[in-house]
Amino acid sequence: MNKNIKRKEVNEVLMSNLNYEYETSPRKFDPKKIPNKRKNIDYKKQVKINEMQRKEALKLEKKKHTKNVVLILAIFLILLAVSYRSSLINEKFNEIQNKKNELASLEKTNGQLEVNIEGSVNLNNIEESAKEKLGMQRLENSQKVYIALDKKDYVEAGSDEVDITNEENISWFEKIINKILKK
Repeated sequence: MNKNIKRKEVNEVLMSNLNYEYETSPRKFDPKKIPNKRKNIDYKKQVKINEMQRKEALKLEKKKHTKNVVLILAIFLILLAVSYRSSLINEKFNEIQNKKNELASLEKTNGQLEVNIEGSVNLNNIEESAKEKLGMQRLENSQKVYIALDKKDYVEAGSDEVDITNEENISWFEKIINKILKK
């Protein structure tokens, strides 16, 4: 019961604030209480203010729209740059792989050629190819000529002293001292 009383009091306070009347007749119109809004603000000024607010709202909306478009374009360009860079990396990687495969095949061919060269350098093979292809023969004893040389030593000993020091690394002061001492 205590709750119901409090509710009625709250409702009465709320209704009094809203100028609610408890009777069946409509609320009475009192012109003194209701101010005429058209007297305070000119209607044309109000229309101009509304148009200006609408124009400002359109400008703000256009700015937001252009900002969003620029943001989307920037993101697109960044993604385009990343994908282009990635494609360049893939091309270089494929190029490197092709060069590695080419190198491997050249090394294999080089190894085979080295084996063939080592096999053909054998003295027996050289002798056979000289006999077959060039028509050469081994020397006979009658074709050999022997030369007798004196057992004298033809090399002369050096009489000049050799200066081992490098003159480029010697300072100018040491060069002057060396010239004075040699005289």
